[in-house]
Amino acid sequence: MTIMVQGRAFRPKWWGLALTVAGCAAFIALGNWQARRAEEKRALGARLEAALRAPARELPAYLVTAADYAQRRVAALGSFVPEYTVLLDNKIRDGRLGYEVVTPLRLGQSRLHVLVDRGWVAAGARRDELPEISTPVGELRIEGFALRRLPQAFEPQRRPPRGRVWQNLRLDEFAASTGLALQPLVIEQLSRVDDGLLRDWEPPDTGAERNASYALQWYSFAALAVILFLVHSFRREQPSQS
Repeated sequence: MTIMVQGRAFRPKWWGLALTVAGCAAFIALGNWQARRAEEKRALGARLEAALRAPARELPAYLVTAADYAQRRVAALGSFVPEYTVLLDNKIRDGRLGYEVVTPLRLGQSRLHVLVDRGWVAAGARRDELPEISTPVGELRIEGFALRRLPQAFEPQRRPPRGRVWQNLRLDEFAASTGLALQPLVIEQLSRVDDGLLRDWEPPDTGAERNASYALQWYSFAALAVILFLVHSFRREQPSQS
């Protein structure tokens, strides 16, 4: 039986059917892979949120392994070393340009330090006038979220950092520039300190929604392949010659 729709007969070509089946299989497989990645990243996001709510793990005054402390809430006891404070440039909050303030914290009486991203401060009207930063003195306990590294901004040409304002901060470059011994971590400070800095950190973005969007795109390609196959498989019937 021939299927007829508005004077057109369904007469698919074998190669069109083969291409459609192969294309759909590939697109669906890619969509399933992206969907699995999205679920894995959602699970990671849930673990990170749980880590933020969990009790802080104390950071000792001896060198640790980054994997044992990264992506969890930590606490460090020590004193800030303000002369090595660095301002990370081009940080935007609510449409305002500013800096993130990073200061090393000396752990106890040891020679070991951990970098603390203390928060955000607005830039002044003139870029050559840096904001005044208030730094607490004496020993204090800092709680925050431990990261292996700080997010890196795009640099057209990577140059060694100089002065107080840096585009990006890398642990090895900071250690080489200051001569300080560092833990292999950076702490995003969460504890409150009267220093005028803003600490409204964005929640960790695992990229789950991006993978979910990619999955939807691949499934859409599979659906489009079927639609194109059907459209090109209906052919107008030629009138019979009597």
